[in-house]
Amino acid sequence: MPVRLLSLPELAAELPPKGRLLGLDLGTKTIGLALSDVERRLASPFETIRRVKFTRDAEVLLATAAKFDIQALVLGLPLNMDGTEGPRAQATRAFVRALTPLTALPCCFWDERLSTAAVQRDLIASDVSRAKRAAVIDQMAAAYILEGALARLNRLAAEARQD
Repeated sequence: MPVRLLSLPELAAELPPKGRLLGLDLGTKTIGLALSDVERRLASPFETIRRVKFTRDAEVLLATAAKFDIQALVLGLPLNMDGTEGPRAQATRAFVRALTPLTALPCCFWDERLSTAAVQRDLIASDVSRAKRAAVIDQMAAAYILEGALARLNRLAAEARQD
């Protein structure tokens, strides 16, 4: 069951009309998760997984995917500001490659430049304490990533209806 890494337009063409997507913000210590609604209009922060080792991390991730009948994974790809890929982007790609024997879920990447900074700014503006920010930042960053991908998927669907 190889992981199928698709572009967002390829994923859009393959997805059923309804079904949830799971957004991921992969960090070195945690993985933030966000869920879309079934109609793929909203992204909601879901939980933060404390990373232990790949096998356990993948088990938790795939159990969540099975529980919510996830149709695809959307992973934030941490590109450098100039668009190049650094060590974190390479680690994200390696994570997806390691999922290959474990799931047939399609995956796609979404440029996550400045996602954590944007979420951090919003939380500070909302006067959320530092401790509470630390507890939710990764899952909120995952929701930010997933929201961007959902907006693009919805634009692609609208364009397809016009053709």
